[in-house]
Amino acid sequence: MWASAVLLVLLGSFGANALDNGLARTPPMGWLAWERFRCNVNCTADPKNCVSEKLFMEMADRLVEDGYKDAGYEYVNIDDCWMAKQRDANNKLYADPERFPSGIKGLADYIHSKGLKLGIYTAYGNFTCQGYPASGMHLELDAQTFAEWGVDMLKMDGCKQMDRHTMKKGYPQMTKYLNATGRPILFSCSWPDYERGAGIPINYTLVAENCNIWRNYVDIQDSWQSVLSIIDYYAKEQDTLVPVAGPGNFNDPDMLIIGDFSLSVEQAKAQMAMWAILAAPLLMSNDLRTITPEYRDILLNKDVIAISQDNAGIMGKRVLQKGKIQVWTKPLAAVFQYATTIFNGGNAPTNVSIPVRDLGTNYDTGTIHIHDVWRQIEYPNLNYLYDVFSTTVNSNGVVLLHIFPVV
Repeated sequence: MWASAVLLVLLGSFGANALDNGLARTPPMGWLAWERFRCNVNCTADPKNCVSEKLFMEMADRLVEDGYKDAGYEYVNIDDCWMAKQRDANNKLYADPERFPSGIKGLADYIHSKGLKLGIYTAYGNFTCQGYPASGMHLELDAQTFAEWGVDMLKMDGCKQMDRHTMKKGYPQMTKYLNATGRPILFSCSWPDYERGAGIPINYTLVAENCNIWRNYVDIQDSWQSVLSIIDYYAKEQDTLVPVAGPGNFNDPDMLIIGDFSLSVEQAKAQMAMWAILAAPLLMSNDLRTITPEYRDILLNKDVIAISQDNAGIMGKRVLQKGKIQVWTKPLAAVFQYATTIFNGGNAPTNVSIPVRDLGTNYDTGTIHIHDVWRQIEYPNLNYLYDVFSTTVNSNGVVLLHIFPVV
């Protein structure tokens, strides 16, 4: 009863308060350029890796041909530095003509021809984070322009907007203008992160009324320490963040860096599992042209993706911490079913023994079954009230479990 009650409460609250544009009913999945390719605009010196239509077309090809699209990854997202340095004579944004000779409309047509969706970037304020023209004075015009181009997702940043108090006005304005275009455009907001950084209280009810996904914390970097810091932030803020997540509206801990330069295979599994437990968007930022098979397999693991894409859309919580070992549990849509991650933030493999009743599930009594998602192991059935679950968790790694009752 507990799992179904939680689901009804969360879904009921979001039916009244959340942005309802029909999008992001589960956490969006796709690819985003920023962490891997940043603002590399030198296509003469580095044509393979510069921010250009060729890069996004090649990533779209890889999404389709290497199985990512079939697994659910559908967005190809442009980040900063796509624009020309000035607006045109009609004050419209346009893409740098040398790096995007087909224009964004041409790129969108190519992405759509692959059965994928295109995301684009702007910022609230006069300039983007890298100094390109932004939307602060042209919100309505830019919303119309993005819709005319066939854009499917918009990320709106804000680091150059010095008065962070105005974001409570600006982001809802953009929501109104996006909705007025009549085109379904998933709205990704950076608003809460900037308010957090400025010490401004965040009204998450207002955020959820206007955004599909939103950044809460600092940009992820290509390092394990960055991943750890994000997990730590979500643990500290979980009582605030869990109630605002649900179908149509999700907290965004930032991009998956799996397959980049810094994460080991175990660390990559840990990020993938934790992002699934957090009901986070799965937006890869990597080079799909060169990613090695062991990292590709992590990103394509169907069982982990199923946990991420569970219809309940519930963000998991940390339910136990002992030293470097953390237990995070997420109720699933199926009644009395849970996903649980045992996360080892330490540098040595650790044997853990945890009473079943402390795993964050909630049963009155009875027998449960535990399936190890990464290892594909079926553990012996356990009594919920009296038995202990024991396993070994690799250093900087996770054990990801699917728990359900034996009936």
